[in-house]
Amino acid sequence: MPVIATLQRANHGSGFRAYGLRGVAALIDPFLGVDHAWMSEPTFPPHPHAGFSAVSYVFLDSETGIRNRDSIGHHNLIRPGGLHWTTAGRGIVHEEIPAEPNKAVHSLQIFVNLPPEKREMEPFALSLEPQDVPVVQWPGVKVRVPLGSYGDVQSPLRPPTAVDMLDIFLEGGAELVVGAGHCTFIMPIFGAVAVNGQRFDLEDLKLPVFQAREAPYVIRIQATSGAAKVVVFSGSPLLSTATQP
Repeated sequence: MPVIATLQRANHGSGFRAYGLRGVAALIDPFLGVDHAWMSEPTFPPHPHAGFSAVSYVFLDSETGIRNRDSIGHHNLIRPGGLHWTTAGRGIVHEEIPAEPNKAVHSLQIFVNLPPEKREMEPFALSLEPQDVPVVQWPGVKVRVPLGSYGDVQSPLRPPTAVDMLDIFLEGGAELVVGAGHCTFIMPIFGAVAVNGQRFDLEDLKLPVFQAREAPYVIRIQATSGAAKVVVFSGSPLLSTATQP
């Protein structure tokens, strides 16, 4: 049985709202936290990170992309469907704002731990354009693979912490089986799903976390009442702490 983690609603002014998975880094190691967010205006001024990676993934249904700037010279657009991975290492300052005024960004902000030997490395960034995200599709199911792998399909990115992230769309009644073994958790984005028979919905503010095991196992995800989207996160625990985002 999974451990049940609780999401927290967060709002910053009128231009940012989120469902955040925070304060449970030991449970979701190597991840430190995830914010499922909508941002319609510049919300956070340029801010520093160090000792971990900050990852932005923009959903395909986002009204606009993200303008990203950082202290090592990047000034780029993260388009809907794209991903940008910032390895903060010894320290970086960055800022992200909606690319167009009066339009909302629908995205994930993901914070990933670094192995201890990499926490003082030079900061750098990796980007993945929407058209370069591998897709696995069959009737009723679509899986985008921006990070890691699903079966034999692999993301072209090779970040300093190896993790999987799967953006999964399911039509009503459709089912997907995910092989696991590392720490794995499943975040509902919209719609209701059954995960190994247990119901989860975004508004319930709950999600399942499966702890790492020596033997592989499977997780069954089914859309129970109409179409649904979830994101599956998975990674091998680092068993150490880092500066919190």
